[in-house]
Amino acid sequence: MTNPFPTSDAIIKTGATYAKDLAERILWTGTVAVGGVLIAAGPADMLHGSFWQSVGTAGIIAAGTLVKGLAARLFGDKNSASTARGV
Repeated sequence: MTNPFPTSDAIIKTGATYAKDLAERILWTGTVAVGGVLIAAGPADMLHGSFWQSVGTAGIIAAGTLVKGLAARLFGDKNSASTARGV
């Protein structure tokens, strides 16, 4: 009977891959969010955005994330939405 539990090497690899993917997602989301706010509300008025500017910001962030995910197929693993190799 084979061992049903993962080996320590598999756990370390999985944890490292998860950490790399999570760090990339956090950095890209922050970058796209700042860009969305700057585009939708403008730098002078970004702290006083209206409801529709906020909705526009969310749409810009979603579109930016989609573009990043599609671009990741060109630069990263073909079966991953990550630009980092091996994720």
